[in-house]
Amino acid sequence: MKVAVIGLGTMGPGIAATLARAGMTVTSFDVSADQRAKAPELQKQANGVLAALGVPDRTVAEPAIADTLAAACRGAEMVVETVPEKLDIKAAVFKEIDAAVSKDCVIASNTSGIPISKLQSNVSNPGRVVGMHWSNPAHVIPMIEVIAGDKTDARMVQWMVDTIKGLGLLPVVVQKDVPGFVENRILYALLRECVDLVEKGVIDAEGLDTCVSWGIGYKLSVIGPMALLDMAGLDIYNAVGSYLNADLNNRADVAPYVTERIKQGKLGMKTGGGIFSYTPEQVGQLRGQRAKKLVAVRKALES
Repeated sequence: MKVAVIGLGTMGPGIAATLARAGMTVTSFDVSADQRAKAPELQKQANGVLAALGVPDRTVAEPAIADTLAAACRGAEMVVETVPEKLDIKAAVFKEIDAAVSKDCVIASNTSGIPISKLQSNVSNPGRVVGMHWSNPAHVIPMIEVIAGDKTDARMVQWMVDTIKGLGLLPVVVQKDVPGFVENRILYALLRECVDLVEKGVIDAEGLDTCVSWGIGYKLSVIGPMALLDMAGLDIYNAVGSYLNADLNNRADVAPYVTERIKQGKLGMKTGGGIFSYTPEQVGQLRGQRAKKLVAVRKALES
């Protein structure tokens, strides 16, 4: 299958490497020349992680980088869009993709939470648009959400499920096209409470991370939330939830703990500091360490 990956930021290189290793012919594009220049090395690193995971190498060609979106999409049977999470940007890119591909080409969006139905209006054949939401890092996390928009052909969902299974990955069908889908709705509910607890001084950031990683995170990697309810007992959940739910954070905006840092240009690892501070050397070390640990955890869970 010939595939185009549009967007080479956080997730594009990992997606391209995963698809190429599965035997697809992949061509990528990013509007940023800098991102295009960085992509080959990032794809190489991702491929190294895939090798460490023991993913079979069916590569027929290394992922290519095109100079234009049209060139990347030429002859594509599937396009995976993974550009920034802004509706106006995605809408413009979808219109470009639509003009560059055949009416039978599958257009898949890696949006983290924009409803697929909102993206479909930007193409001439909305039945071929489907959500294909990878989790970051895309080349390590095996679960991919599949989401149909209002006008997605039902056969398209099954096609995407089968395609993901062919990659050796785990498709999960989201049955309603809600903002954030499933993974990010759960993640952002968790993050909202985490930020609130740190902001209120209930716990510091380091303690919060230890509590979550070695407490619920450790359990949830083996026992899913619904199975955990059964393990703990629905009566216990009812008893605790009856008083705790009313005290949980339910703010609709983003906490000043985050927005004030953004105003100061503190965006996280990409700027050398956010909640924590990082040197360039630490950023590289952390990424390498975390990749190794994620590989080890995935191997353990698959055993």
